[in-house]
Amino acid sequence: HQDGKVTVPHEDFLAKVRACRYAFMELGVDDGIIVTRTDSLGAGLTKQIAYSKEPGDLGDQYNAFLDCEEVTDLSGVKGDVVINRGGKLMKPKRLPSNLFQFREGTGADRCVLDCITSLQHGADLLWIETEKPHIEQIASMVDRIREVVPNAKLVYNNSPSFNWTLNFRQQVFDAWAESGRDVSAYDRAKLMSVDYDGTELADEADEKIRTFQKDAAARAGIFHHLITLPTYHTAALSTDNLAREYFGEMGMLGYVKGVQRQEIRQGIACVKHQNMSGSDIGDDHKEYFAGEAALKAGGAHNTMNQFAA
Repeated sequence: HQDGKVTVPHEDFLAKVRACRYAFMELGVDDGIIVTRTDSLGAGLTKQIAYSKEPGDLGDQYNAFLDCEEVTDLSGVKGDVVINRGGKLMKPKRLPSNLFQFREGTGADRCVLDCITSLQHGADLLWIETEKPHIEQIASMVDRIREVVPNAKLVYNNSPSFNWTLNFRQQVFDAWAESGRDVSAYDRAKLMSVDYDGTELADEADEKIRTFQKDAAARAGIFHHLITLPTYHTAALSTDNLAREYFGEMGMLGYVKGVQRQEIRQGIACVKHQNMSGSDIGDDHKEYFAGEAALKAGGAHNTMNQFAA
């Protein structure tokens, strides 16, 4: 989801997969699961050129994606790396960072190779990072992987890094436009606008978001759906809302109505935050060591008793 990603040759990565599998064996873990992740869809650079023994091996397949230019005059090659590709001398494009560049448009092909290679060398599940939550994009790669490994299964990151609202509204817009439906009432570039909330297009997009996990499991072989950092966002949103209300017209009611009362109604244990922080455990220890002389926090006058009703 970030730019500037860099991949490594497969052998570097597979060494870690083997190390993980051997660790399971040493520890007697019979049901350990190895998930291998590929960022090749968004990574246009590699740390190094892969070692290759012969044409067509894994290293050669990796290097075939390098962006190269043919060398016809060796006198102009000074301090550069040159490789043999199909009998021709080729110079991979190397950046000032000493990283090598892949050819444009090879991301999906590299993802497929990454995944097949991982499954053939000890991985149990795949994790493909994509730039948008698009089922057909994911499925197009999984279909190719399953031509080689029919039982391939995917882990997918339902990431908050995606703008889910905009992505799915644009997907619906594109589908409508392709089918010949009139979309003149919508501006594709501004579909995130609140002005489109409640429209037919927005409602259809929301329904696709609601069924994304089920639909992606059926079409794209996604076995497990992750969601990363959701509580980072819920904490930020709830804190911002509380601050607006508490320091605004609602005052303390902003907290009571929006937080504490909801905790009580929904049976959230944290409403008794003293207990959740361990005060009752501390009391048990005090009583064990001091007996009747223990000065306990959870007595009759503890305010947590107000939440017992």
